[in-house]
Amino acid sequence: MITIENADKALKEYYLKALTAQLNDNVSPFFSAIEKTAENVYGKDVSIAVVRGGEDSVCACAEDAALPAPHKNRYIKITSPLKNIYGTIEVSDKAMRASRDDSGAFVNLVNAEMEGLVSGAKFNFQRMLYGDGTGRVCTITSAVASSDDKKFNVDSTAAVYKGMTVDVILAAGTKFERATVTETDAGVITLDKAVTGDVENAIVSRAGAYGNELTGLGAIFGGGKLYGYDREEEPFFAPYSVKLSQPSDLSSGSLTDIVDHMEENFNSRINMILCSYSTRKKIAALVEDNKMIVNSIDAHTGVGVVTVNNIPVYADRFCPDGVVYFINTDDFALCQLCDWEWLEDEDGKILKQVPQRAAYSATLVKYAELICKKPCAQAVLSNV
Repeated sequence: MITIENADKALKEYYLKALTAQLNDNVSPFFSAIEKTAENVYGKDVSIAVVRGGEDSVCACAEDAALPAPHKNRYIKITSPLKNIYGTIEVSDKAMRASRDDSGAFVNLVNAEMEGLVSGAKFNFQRMLYGDGTGRVCTITSAVASSDDKKFNVDSTAAVYKGMTVDVILAAGTKFERATVTETDAGVITLDKAVTGDVENAIVSRAGAYGNELTGLGAIFGGGKLYGYDREEEPFFAPYSVKLSQPSDLSSGSLTDIVDHMEENFNSRINMILCSYSTRKKIAALVEDNKMIVNSIDAHTGVGVVTVNNIPVYADRFCPDGVVYFINTDDFALCQLCDWEWLEDEDGKILKQVPQRAAYSATLVKYAELICKKPCAQAVLSNV
């Protein structure tokens, strides 16, 4: 007979391992390539000391000359709070009771919930890796006329889906909470509630996620501060940036020039190039025109890739159009307090009754943060 107790045990002993494997598999090539580690996690924060410079601490000297000064090494401490990432499944009490004498029915019931959890977790984790930490899924460019302040033109709908619950944060700081996306279509979203005021450049974020997501590539390659450091004062935190005068200026030379520049000036060997699908098509056309090998199969990910100087070029749905990221994955780490685990109460129970409802829920949790240990060793090409 299926009871809350043995259902709880099944989630803990049988489902967790399989869930973790699925959640960590095929998220994205970038995620697959970076290190996952519990090191450098102290309490609620990630704290890593990295060396900036120090090249002049080694030199060839005369036998009786003064030794090079070791204090030239400059350590920079990167500290960032772990982000709280949760996923919840829910099973009604009625469904539990209906399947209590049929273990197969219970398994099917839980499997359906797990499939939804895995799909949602992969979608959002992949999105966060490319995000700027704000939880932004799109930016409003203008309101659609005669739409009762519910329909808006946005910069992209790649990270938005029908039924998504969002918050809208205006540039002035006003926040409209818990609106639901009722329609998405070719750069336009429709909400179930009106958003008034100056909506130009308003941020649409996942509900409750504003400012609470991973420090993704959008933040690492963006403007402003990174890990609390001002990039103008600390160039170590500023990736190398090149902007084409116009998209038609894209050439195989403009790509290889950046790769060479990073190795010559930053001793950084770029091993992954990331872009959108439309941008990868442009790069593939360039490579093909030069009679080079266009596609190959990457042994690490098992997917076909375009290569530039033998560096794989991966497309991702959440990478913005018009930019190309040049990555040294050795400089990245997903620092985590633990891998995915069930949230337990004081009695070790996973399944809990939802307050005021005839249903039980279980919550999967991961506390993690994406860290780039050498931002200046990464590069971005824009206006592609």
